[in-house]
Order: sequence, then structure tokens, then C-alpha cells
Amino acid sequence: MLALRAEDPEELGGHRLLARLGSGGMGVVYLARAADGALVALKVIRAEYAADPAFRARFRREVRLATGLSGPWLVPVTAADAEAREPWLAGTFVPGPSLTEAVETYGPLPAPTVVVLGRLLAQALAEVHEAGLVHRDVKPANVLLAVDGPRLIDFGIAQGAGATALTSPDAVVGTPGYLSPEQARADEVGAPSDVFSLGCALAYAATGRRPFGTGDPAAVLYRTVHESPDLAGLERLLPPPVHTAITGCLAKAPGDRPTSAALHRVLVAAAESAGSSVAAAGLTAVSDADGSSGPMGPPGTAAPAVPLDWLPSTVLRLVADRSARALDPPPRAAAASPRAGAQGDGVRSPSRRRLLTVAGSAAAVLAASGVGAAVVLTRKSAASGGSTHGVPTHVIGLQADLTGPQKSLGTEHERGVRLAVAAHNARTDVRFRLAVKTVDDGGEAARARRAARTLIADPAVLAVVGPTGTLTVRAVGRLYDTASTPLVVVSVEPTATGLLTNADLRTICVTRVPQRAEDYPLLDYLTRVHRTHRTSVIVDRASGDPVWALAQALDETPPAHGTAALHEVPADQDDFGPAVAAALDFRAQAVVCMSTSPARAARCAQALATADFTGPRLGLEAVMRPAFLTAAGAAAEGWVLEAPYTDPASDGSKAARAFTAAYRERYGSAPGPWSAEAYDAVGLIAATLTALGGGTGTERGQVAERIFRTTYDGVAKRLDFDEDTRALESMGKTFLYQVTDGEFRFLGRNDRVGA
Repeated sequence: MLALRAEDPEELGGHRLLARLGSGGMGVVYLARAADGALVALKVIRAEYAADPAFRARFRREVRLATGLSGPWLVPVTAADAEAREPWLAGTFVPGPSLTEAVETYGPLPAPTVVVLGRLLAQALAEVHEAGLVHRDVKPANVLLAVDGPRLIDFGIAQGAGATALTSPDAVVGTPGYLSPEQARADEVGAPSDVFSLGCALAYAATGRRPFGTGDPAAVLYRTVHESPDLAGLERLLPPPVHTAITGCLAKAPGDRPTSAALHRVLVAAAESAGSSVAAAGLTAVSDADGSSGPMGPPGTAAPAVPLDWLPSTVLRLVADRSARALDPPPRAAAASPRAGAQGDGVRSPSRRRLLTVAGSAAAVLAASGVGAAVVLTRKSAASGGSTHGVPTHVIGLQADLTGPQKSLGTEHERGVRLAVAAHNARTDVRFRLAVKTVDDGGEAARARRAARTLIADPAVLAVVGPTGTLTVRAVGRLYDTASTPLVVVSVEPTATGLLTNADLRTICVTRVPQRAEDYPLLDYLTRVHRTHRTSVIVDRASGDPVWALAQALDETPPAHGTAALHEVPADQDDFGPAVAAALDFRAQAVVCMSTSPARAARCAQALATADFTGPRLGLEAVMRPAFLTAAGAAAEGWVLEAPYTDPASDGSKAARAFTAAYRERYGSAPGPWSAEAYDAVGLIAATLTALGGGTGTERGQVAERIFRTTYDGVAKRLDFDEDTRALESMGKTFLYQVTDGEFRFLGRNDRVGA
């Protein structure tokens, strides 16, 4: 909610304008107060668009269609003027966020909320379809989340079934990612198209991912028409009938999808049969598709149709904040008086009555959420850190491979980022909120560049986490640097990207230790934990020069100030027996296998087992794969491997336990590799923004410069950087794992193992 500008009118159609809710190329949406005191959202179309007869005809249709619909989950139009120079329409103000904002800010919604959402939106569509209309743009951005239920908005491109389109015959109308296959082909669409779009929106609400991915619109449309949706995890997150219903909505053929009324009945039955907490709270008392009862239930009933706690507490806090701000909107900038400025900060002092009204509204919403009515949203409490009323929202971009060869790793990045944003926003002492804008690059260089340009073009994005792989980091590093946009790279080895050798790339922040430091945890382990004076290093020359350099470093600085010997295995040779024999001749007390191939490292393990070598055996993270365990078998037991990522589920620290609990609660499993590091990347960015004051005037260049002077103690490790080279300080940033009972078991951070 922004202050009115000097050029904004005081009044429009008998409505007093209070603030700006949003603006775009086509117009502005205002918060306004009608003559009867009701708050409304008033949409005004710019005159240059209204001059287009086709556009004005579209606006007339939106007014007509929206005025004719009055269901409880639709926003009624209260007034309109389609013939004004700048046409406008007003509808009941809904203080809740859009579904997009809620998911982008706090992550996927819990299953009970998704069931409620689907059932009530299906009911809304049933009314639309019974009126002979097709919405044609059902998407998360057009769903508002209110305390008493969702609202479906924006009938700007709705049409009657069989109506003549106001666009060219081959135009694709709608939003890629939520369009039905028939919409993507620019075919005639009917009610089944809305059902498909609703299925996409519900899958997004439950998983946080679009079922047909993101990126280039043409690619998204192609996947919509020709490929199966990505519903990974949906079966685990939702009850079987609900999962089946959403899957049915996404059938390619319109005739294979349920009707909106049938979908509503299925979701009602699913809630009842599941015996969910939502159903038990009286949710199934919601009105039928005939709209006979309103959002708060049938007349004379004690229990509301939709419990006040149907939304997660985090979203309810946002509703409370919006409600409070609507009752105490920011003053018009030009109206500030010299006297107000003399009071100290140029902000008008609200009356006692206004403060009590605002506090009462916010407390009611918070009490319903279970947060507690003791939180009073006043300017004083906000300034003192008692609430987040009026704080700005800063956007963090996430560029990841969510559909390509590194999809599993990209998913861990996304989950870690979303958990960090949710944790930040749940605090009551923050100076700003965080939101996430996710772009999927599919692990492809060309898509990665397009993804980067998308995030760079959004002025709200102050920093970006990602990308997932070496190829994509190489493709976009210079783009982000040229745009002065800080890029926090989590899992990509920095030397492989060339980032540490390009001194002119000043905005790339890599939070993974470089490969050249991978010898240190092995050296430390054989010096402190298993003190070794004679170390053999078996070097797999098939692994290339970087591994040879690591082996040479161990040879030059042996563990425990002892002696070391290098034993090479030629790249074209599979037999590690001769190298193992040489190690035994050297009377080695420990063996380090320098190889990045799981299969070849397994041959080394088997050769050592055959020779009955039982001393410490160490290796690199690159071989920490199931293929090593399978190929080596019992010979893998006892091997110690270094890795640049933690296992928070096995870490006993308080932060790791809290992260693991949050991860399990949201995703139903233990966190995977690199999720905690992605979580820490957001923490580092938030710490940087805090150091800069966290205000609305923060710029990307400031973040890029300050981030290398920021220290952040994360879940995985401490993030601090050399101010000259801007490289991560390497000490205490790697971890050790050991093969035990055929699994890689976490030992701990390398400098704490054996301490």
C-alpha cells in the first residue's frame, strides 16, 4: 500500500481515494472509501487504453459480467463507470494477499488449507459456469486469501460460452503456466478450461511449483500441450481423493476433466471422509453451489462455514497487517504540513480513536490465528520492533534447475530458500519482509540467460540465489555482474566456473569452498583424529589436473608433519592393484584416494581390501554416490569422505535441529544436501539488508558491496569473506562422512570431528 501521488485525484465517482494498492501499464488500483463508509478497491484504466474501442468493449464486458455474479467467493462490483474518459470499477476491498504472494512469501500451503481453497474456488467456478460464462484467467494472482475464505477476481477476459472473442483468432489469451491445452492452442474454450487452470493453481498452492514449469512462455505452452504435469510430492502432501481430483483436473482432453460442480462435491466428500481438522471444525457446512449461504455460514447457525483459522498463522499476520494499514493509510505526500515536519519525522500523528480502531482490527485477526491479541499494530510498536506493521518487502530471486538434469538439487535449493524466507517473516522484530521470485532455467545455458534477464528486469529483486549448476553459473555470471545484482552461488565449485579468477566480476558471492581447499579436511583428519606419519596418496590421473594439484599439496605438506608418497594410476588403466602394492611397500599408515570417479574409487577400495589394508582410507566428495557403495560393497566400510555440505538432520546443533524440524514439517522428509546452505544464503542476504538499514531505498549495488563485509552464522557454517579477494574463508567450512553399514553417515564439521 503506497501513498497517493500529487497527480492522483481526491475523489472519483463519489469515492474518496485513500492510497494506491498497485499500478501497471494499463492503470491504477486505489484503496477508496465509498459514501456509505465501506472500503473498496477501485480500478482505473488509463485514457490511452480506453480510447481503443476493443479495449473499452472488454472493460464494459468485465463490468457487466462481474456485476451479474454475487456468489460468496466472488468479489461483488459495487459501482462502475465504463463510459468515463478513464473508465473505472469498484469492488469490495479484500485485505488479504493473493495466492501467489502467500506462496512466494511463505511457501506451499498446508493440506487442510488447500482442500478448503479448492472446494470454495470450485464452488465459485460452478456459479460462473452455471451463468453460462468462462473466466479464462484462473490463476494464483487472481485468488485473494481472506479470513473468511478465498475470493476469485478479475473477469477482464471472461466470455460467455460460444461468444466471439475480442482478440485475433489465433491469439493466446490468459497466463502461460495456468492455461489449458485448448487455450494454449488458441482453440475454442469452455468451462473445462477453467477447471484445468484451477487444478494448476491448486497444485501450485500445495507444492509451491507450477505443474508445467516456468521460463520461456512458448516452452511452458509446449509442455502444457504435450507433456505430463510435474506433480512430484503432491500424492504425499494431499489426501488420496484430493490428489486424484487435482490430477483429473489436469487431463489433456476437456471431456476427461470433472465439472466444477463435481469437483466441489468430491472435495467436500474428501474432507468429510478424511476426518481432517478442517472438516471437524465445521468447514463442511460451507454453502452449496447455489450460494444459499454466505461466507460466514447459513442464517441461524452458530458455527461459521469457514473457520477463522483456515489460513496458516503466517498468512493471517499478513491479513492483519493489510487490515491495519487499510484503516490507517499513508498520507498523501504532497499534503504533509510544515507543522507535521516540525514534530520530528514528517508523519501525521494518528488520533487516539484511529489507533484504537487499527489495533482492534489487527488484534481480531491475530486472535483468530492463535497468534495472540496482545500484538497491537501501532507506529510506536512497529518502530520498537514489536511488529512488522508498515515494513517494506524485499524480493530475493531464486534461479534454479527445477525441471532439468539437476532437478533434485534445484529443489533442495528452492526448499531451503523458502524455509528461510518463512522463518524471517515469522519474526516480530524484523525491519523488512522477504519474498521469493523463482525462475526455472532447466539447467540449460540459453534458458539460464533468459531467467537471469527476467530477474534483473524486476527492480524489486535485490539479490539472487543460484543457479544450480556450473554450466548455468558460467552462462549468467557476467549478466548479473553487469547489472550490479548480487548473485549468491550455493553449490557450484567456484574454481570450475572461473569466477575466482575473474577479478572484474565483483557481485558474485560463492558460499562453497573451492576445490583447492578440499585437501585441508583430509590433512586435518590425519593430523588430529588419526595421527598418521606415513601417508600414501593414490592419484587417479583420469580425474584431471585439479585432483593432481590436491595430491601434490598433500605430498608437500604431509599430515602430522610426517612423510607422504604419491602413487599414480594412469587414466587408461583400471587396475589399482599396482598403486596399492606400492602404498604397502611404502608402509603407509593411511591411504588417500584422489579420484572423482565413484567406479574407479571403488576399484581402489577393493584393491585395498584384497591387500588386507585396514588403516584410515579417505576420499573426495565426488565419489560419495550410491555407485561407490554398490561397486565397492563391503570394501567401502570405514571410508572417510570430505564434503562441502552438511547433513542438518544428523547435526546436533540447535540451529540444525530447528531447520530439520521445519523441513520435515513442510516437506515430510529429512533435508537433502545443499538445502541448509541455500537457507543460509538467504540468511546472509537478510543480514546484509539489515546492516544497510532494510529500508525501501536499498539498491542492488549496495547489497553487492556490503555482502562481502557481512558475517553470518548459519545452520551449516559461518559465512565470512576475504575483503580483498571476496572469496569465502575456507577454515571450518567442510564436513566429514564415513561409510557405516553401507551408508554415508555424517561425522560433523571437519574441525569438530574428534575434538
